[in-house]
Amino acid sequence: MAAGMLYALAGFALLSCGDGLIKSTSGQWPGTAVAALRFTLGAMGLGLVLLIREGPQGFRFPRPKVQLARGFFLAAATVTFFSSIFLMPLATATSIQFMAPLLTAVISSILYKETLSRGRWIATVAAFIGVMIVLRPSFADLGWAAFLPLAAAFGMSGLMLTNARAAGSGSVLLNQFLVAALAAPLLVLYAVIGHVSGIEPLQVGWPSTYVIGVCATIAVTASFSHMLIYLATARSSAATVAPMVYIQIIVAIAIGVVFYRDYPDLVALAGTGVIIGSGVYLLRSGRT
Repeated sequence: MAAGMLYALAGFALLSCGDGLIKSTSGQWPGTAVAALRFTLGAMGLGLVLLIREGPQGFRFPRPKVQLARGFFLAAATVTFFSSIFLMPLATATSIQFMAPLLTAVISSILYKETLSRGRWIATVAAFIGVMIVLRPSFADLGWAAFLPLAAAFGMSGLMLTNARAAGSGSVLLNQFLVAALAAPLLVLYAVIGHVSGIEPLQVGWPSTYVIGVCATIAVTASFSHMLIYLATARSSAATVAPMVYIQIIVAIAIGVVFYRDYPDLVALAGTGVIIGSGVYLLRSGRT
């Protein structure tokens, strides 16, 4: 079990390191274009691995509507999250994204008529209050753009719900490839729309070698992170692994302070604590 927890901590921490690396491209290329290149390279790499491991017959398209929905939600979550970390501290965007599990529970109860306990409703409301606390300075500076990470949380929630529907429809590798391959063209479309909009920060020029290197690196490290998390779940259990996800916030705060001089104030930390506490309650109540 200890080995599984270490794998989980390493996997989730590596995801935040990747987000920190993405943030370093801010001002060099639009977030829409960075997201498009990252997933295009990721889809190409996963496709090559799928071909080597499963051969041409490994390329299937089971449950097309579900797979298309997965691609849409991943694209929406990625473009809003990447854009948000270009505009605000990494820890702020990361902590708000942790609304996703709570949103998933609420949306699932509405769509599938599942009973949601009073405690879970209270946890969700508390987490939303935490989000408002964390967003307080960002909203004053950025206006409605401050809600981008919350939009990303809704996108991740949709992805979680559709991932559950896709379970068992193919190998893990196939499902990883399909979601990346379907998200990539949507992200390219978003980048094109941003470019033709005439909005200066969304203008797409030729990327620097550094930006290309970052996108290629993240395409590899993200897959490696997911492999570590999978190994963690296999060696222990999902219930043991799930709480380890909050290491991402700690790593994001550390990266923000060390590399970007983003020092969270006590009020923002309190809001983050409310979000984490609500998420932990949701995880614990889900096991009972």
